[in-house]
Amino acid sequence: MSKRGYHHGNLRQALVEAALDLIREKGPQGFTLSEAAKAVDVTPAAVYRHFAGRDELIAEAARQGYEIFAALMDYAYDNGKPTALAAFEATGRAYLAFARKYPGHYMAMFESGLSMQANPDLAAAAARASGVLEKAAAALSAHIPPEKRPPASMFSAHIWAFCHGIVELYTRGAPGSRSPFPPEQLLEAGIGIYLRGLGLLPPDK
Repeated sequence: MSKRGYHHGNLRQALVEAALDLIREKGPQGFTLSEAAKAVDVTPAAVYRHFAGRDELIAEAARQGYEIFAALMDYAYDNGKPTALAAFEATGRAYLAFARKYPGHYMAMFESGLSMQANPDLAAAAARASGVLEKAAAALSAHIPPEKRPPASMFSAHIWAFCHGIVELYTRGAPGSRSPFPPEQLLEAGIGIYLRGLGLLPPDK
């Protein structure tokens, strides 16, 4: 990790950026608050003026991650254009893109073990992110007869779990877990199988 130093401006955000560097290097539980302070050339006492402890610092990094994540998902969804199916698939690809581009945020969000109940701001940001995928699922599942239609929350949870599994196993996993297929191809094929099972794709697509 490069030493960034702190000279002026927003110390709170400088500490978040330092924490993200440390998370990428050591994992969410692998660094101390003193290390974050040292990275920006301030004393640990200065950190406590902004964060009550390391978990609060990690929670802020995770909250910012969820805000970025939600924005990327919403941009990919693009109000359901050009079709509900294309928009839904785009949100899945955005999930993979986020994990690649923002690994520190991703780790803070999903690997820190933070309690959503204890962090209402974090829970609200996470809900905004999951809400985009649920909105996409609801629009697509509207094409299914009501008696055969799964709840949009279940539909989106299945796809979220599928995306997350691909990221963990084949994007961020150990070298031995690498798939012979690109993650995007795995995602497209998996979503296709799932949607075909719901009757949203023809059997030969």
